[in-house]
Amino acid sequence: MQTLSARWIFPIDAPPLERGTITIDADKIVAVEPNGTRTPDVDLGNAAILPGFVNAHTHLDLSGARGLLPPSPLRGRGAGGEGAEQPDFTQWLRKVIAFRRTRTPEQVQADIGAGLAECLRFGTTLIGDIAGGGASRELLANAPCRSVAFYELLGLSEERSQQSLQSERDWLAVHPFRTRCVPGRSPHAPYSVRAEVYSVLGNRWLPVATHLAETKEELALLRSHTGPFVEFLKELNVWDPSGLVADPLEVLRMLPRGIFVHCNYLDSATPFTAEQTVVVCPRTHAAFGHPRHPFPEFLKRGVRVALGTDSLASNPNLDILAEARHLRQHYPEVEPATLLRMLTLSGAEALLSAVATGSLTLGKSANLVVLPLPKDDRSDPHDLVLASTLAVSDVMFRGEWTSEPVPEFS
Repeated sequence: MQTLSARWIFPIDAPPLERGTITIDADKIVAVEPNGTRTPDVDLGNAAILPGFVNAHTHLDLSGARGLLPPSPLRGRGAGGEGAEQPDFTQWLRKVIAFRRTRTPEQVQADIGAGLAECLRFGTTLIGDIAGGGASRELLANAPCRSVAFYELLGLSEERSQQSLQSERDWLAVHPFRTRCVPGRSPHAPYSVRAEVYSVLGNRWLPVATHLAETKEELALLRSHTGPFVEFLKELNVWDPSGLVADPLEVLRMLPRGIFVHCNYLDSATPFTAEQTVVVCPRTHAAFGHPRHPFPEFLKRGVRVALGTDSLASNPNLDILAEARHLRQHYPEVEPATLLRMLTLSGAEALLSAVATGSLTLGKSANLVVLPLPKDDRSDPHDLVLASTLAVSDVMFRGEWTSEPVPEFS
């Protein structure tokens, strides 16, 4: 048993405790108490103790693409009709596909391992990773973190979609549920997956995640079968308009417990159920020049919103805390406490792991991070975490310290 103290403890599901203590017995949290209740064994000083962070959406198998696939601007007017140029999303997808085709299975595993190590160093103790063929599952299952290994499904035609569903079933048969690594399904996106696939997967009780409403071009494809996606899909010899849903709302209806990634172009009044989650990837959103994200309006209506880094094909690193800090800078109307919940407990709820992690709560797994704090006083202690640029110094998973120095990336 050990008792830790620091300047601030953030349980997330309760108010922060100044000079509070957290007591850990083996791999479980057994007490979170105010200052003076218990004498700490270790005082971490001017630091915050928070739950281990949750990266609810990433693609570890693209970790070898760091800096190699920058989004290229459209020629002429922007994608939304404005004068400013925006990156060409389908051209970026072409580059991602070309990159994937250059990687051997051994290189893919090395990329996954490198990305996983980076996530862990930045304080992530729960990861939702999407990979072709569920390729990240074995590395995730043996890592010092919890995870959902999502098997990615593709197929717009009836034949290809049935093949994908059968391959997913075969994968599940040999990769059953594990306590620390849960299998999940990920129909890639409405422009690449037949509508019937969503219907099938929505009736099963395992985490399911899909990209949705990522670009205006996606909406044009679904609603009128026009735009650059048509040429893109024809180039790949996968064009089959009979397989398309008519609108993103169809996908929401077919996945009543789904995780919906990006949602950049959904209307702010879009209906969600209490069991659905929007995952925002702020720095990828910025890299593609998308307009203001509707997530603050979602939050006001009680929609669960979590954070993801997306991949290193669109992000400089896998620092999930940097995503929350980006939102603090660009969406100052969102309460800092809400952003910290998006970084932790909301992601754990989305990945069906909140019973074990996501908050510093009696009985949960001892998964936590130690974050040095700036030497200043703010009325809201949550802002000490988000207004700083200081990096995580220590990470604990299941009661054991696992941290290594966090690398610097230009």
